[in-house]
Amino acid sequence: MKRTFQRNNRKKSKKQGFFARSKTKILKLRRKRGRKVLSK
Repeated sequence: MKRTFQRNNRKKSKKQGFFARSKTKILKLRRKRGRKVLSK
């Protein structure tokens, strides 16, 4: 049986990785809040 979740790490990091986040202002906000983990 084929599994339902077949991860694609390249695609995921393109969408929600550090460099994807650094193109927006999200990292700045998360740093301001003092988040331990900024992004995946």
